[in-house]
Amino acid sequence: MTFRRPLLLALCLAAAAPATAAAGDVRVLEREEPLAAVRASTARAAPATFTLVGIHWQGPGAVFFRTALEPGSWSAWRSARPEGEDLPDRSSPERDASRGWKTGNPWWTGEARFIQYRTAGRVARLKTFFVSSPATPADAERAAAVSAGAEVQAAALLRADRPRIVRRPRWGADESIVRAAPYYAERVRYSVVHHTAGTNSYSAAQSAAIVRGIQRYHVVSNGWNDIGYNFLVDKYGQIFEGRGGGISRNVVGAHAQGFNTGSVGVAVLGTYGSSGISRAARRALQRLLAWRLDVAHVDPRAVLDVTSGGNPRFPAGRVVRLRAVSGHRDTGPTSCPGTALYGRLGAIARNVAGIGLPKLYDDGVSGELGGAVRFTARLSSARSWRVEVRDAVGTVVAQGSGTGTAVDWTWDSSAAPFGSYTYRISSGEAVRPATGPVPGPPPLGITGLTARPRALTPNGDWASERTRVSFRLSRPATVEAHVENASSGALVRTLLPSTARPAGSLSLTWNGTTGGGAVVPDGTYRVRISAESGVEAVARSLTVVVDRTLGGLTVSPGVISPNGDGRYESLAVGFELTRAAGVRVQIRRGGTVLRTLHSGSLAAGAYSVPWDGRTRSGSRSSDGTVTAYVEATTSLGTRKLRRDARVDTTRPVVRVLSVRRLSGGRTRVRFFLSEPARVRFWFGRREWDDGTSVVQDRRAGTQRIRRRVDARVVRLAVRDVAGNRSSDIGRVP
Repeated sequence: MTFRRPLLLALCLAAAAPATAAAGDVRVLEREEPLAAVRASTARAAPATFTLVGIHWQGPGAVFFRTALEPGSWSAWRSARPEGEDLPDRSSPERDASRGWKTGNPWWTGEARFIQYRTAGRVARLKTFFVSSPATPADAERAAAVSAGAEVQAAALLRADRPRIVRRPRWGADESIVRAAPYYAERVRYSVVHHTAGTNSYSAAQSAAIVRGIQRYHVVSNGWNDIGYNFLVDKYGQIFEGRGGGISRNVVGAHAQGFNTGSVGVAVLGTYGSSGISRAARRALQRLLAWRLDVAHVDPRAVLDVTSGGNPRFPAGRVVRLRAVSGHRDTGPTSCPGTALYGRLGAIARNVAGIGLPKLYDDGVSGELGGAVRFTARLSSARSWRVEVRDAVGTVVAQGSGTGTAVDWTWDSSAAPFGSYTYRISSGEAVRPATGPVPGPPPLGITGLTARPRALTPNGDWASERTRVSFRLSRPATVEAHVENASSGALVRTLLPSTARPAGSLSLTWNGTTGGGAVVPDGTYRVRISAESGVEAVARSLTVVVDRTLGGLTVSPGVISPNGDGRYESLAVGFELTRAAGVRVQIRRGGTVLRTLHSGSLAAGAYSVPWDGRTRSGSRSSDGTVTAYVEATTSLGTRKLRRDARVDTTRPVVRVLSVRRLSGGRTRVRFFLSEPARVRFWFGRREWDDGTSVVQDRRAGTQRIRRRVDARVVRLAVRDVAGNRSSDIGRVP
């Protein structure tokens, strides 16, 4: 037998528990099982005696197991993963640790020493976590106290007060292994009832040991942050606090994949496929749900729409109809919480609804500070109600009241100063009040501040003559915009005087001039935007550069034909510098540099740099669009200008399609041109007489021309804008 101890073995040894409850020696031992033994269903001795077991495996198959304290006294065969969706949400970091493995459920076996496996389908790897979690004397004392107080607990069913809950220090939660702080939902909307899987044959003293074992398996073996359930209930009526973070807070658990956020997960220890839960467990579950749903102001009989976060049954985004007291099988592909328990959930919800009446349900607030804010809720019976709004120091600034089952009151907060406010909806001492924050407008903010372009060249060449300054206001405010000298801070120009503006996008332009219209000197300037709303004031700024170093870029001619015929063989790239600069002149096609025409320092002045149509390798450039690119670098930065030109060495195609003599001494010619060009038409009686000619600029395509000439021969001579020539002759048939 081989046994590989995990590197985390030190973590598997429980730390000393709080003095109020000795946690016992909770240990986890991990062993990867040889597949040959698994497939042969060979009985295997565990590394040590265990009380809870969990199995992980890879592959699409399923795993079953049974356990025994002594060979021959085997338990029934059990599925290693009866509740496959007892998992964190797929988007949660808690899923990362076990990604790639199927995660079996923690199964309380009672004291056992041997294990045997069966598989269905392909299983590539299998490892088992053997958990030893013994009961302690403190567990027995607490269980006895719960039994003695059972009558008091039953009498308290008439109230929705918080039931007796065994808090984490009391049941021995190991806080040293918790991996991360809890995270919270905005509110709890419903509950999900589970069973944990495992034997129902446990003593009241063993319940805390089961909970400790589940925590250790969920954290150490699965890599979760903490135990997955929010609460656990045993068959004796004990209620245990599950995941840490506050029993009345909206802690997000890891119990119903895709439906953890906004739910509270309650697990009953044991398996309830055919066996019903005990009377004590049912009463404890009802008291717990009555209190916890009342804290959340949820009607236990409600039905609501919930959007799935994703699991094998409900893809992410699917809207699912759930009850406020749902079973786990309502949210995923599982039989949990067992047929017997699931069948009682309707009656349990009705009983929960009757505990602790009257109640307040579905409190809500819509609108936001600065406008109409509406408060709504529902009462279980007609009663007088009151809504109070308080400021940050607790002073009541607004209130409304009424009578009935529907709470509905609107506060006109248009005159309220900006700040933090809370509301309280109440209906006498018998009803748990609802409280919460009043939605406020977002903090005043200036976002998305940009200037395009960030460099201006106001020199009259129509390139980067002005910049567009854009930004967003988070809410209505009084806005000002100024241009300042970045060095001295002196005001250059007011772009926007103090003006009330709505929330949303705003834009302004600056053309590089002062308020008097004079163009500012080259240099760095700051555009400052400030906004005020009530007591809030914010400001944002960015710098822009005015730099007239480079300007007047020209490319002449716009089309060249470097084919050796002497026409339009080269182009000239012209530009002006107002100061000395490092200059680079290039001809580019797309992102490729065809040729660098100049690279070096130049003094102020006008320049013309020729290009003969050849690349840096000396070959002739192919036809197509090219870009003349000029950049000039000074202490103010690098300014860039570009202008397109075209290389065209291809002769235009012209074809005479038909020549017809018409009545009245007229001639009509149909012809085709491959590109726009200047056409010379010649009409004559014979092929080489003087005849009549006309010159026209024509578009590409099939066209006609009529002339009052009785011609028998027509000649067309074509020249495109690059000086390339072609011709054709047509005759009267």
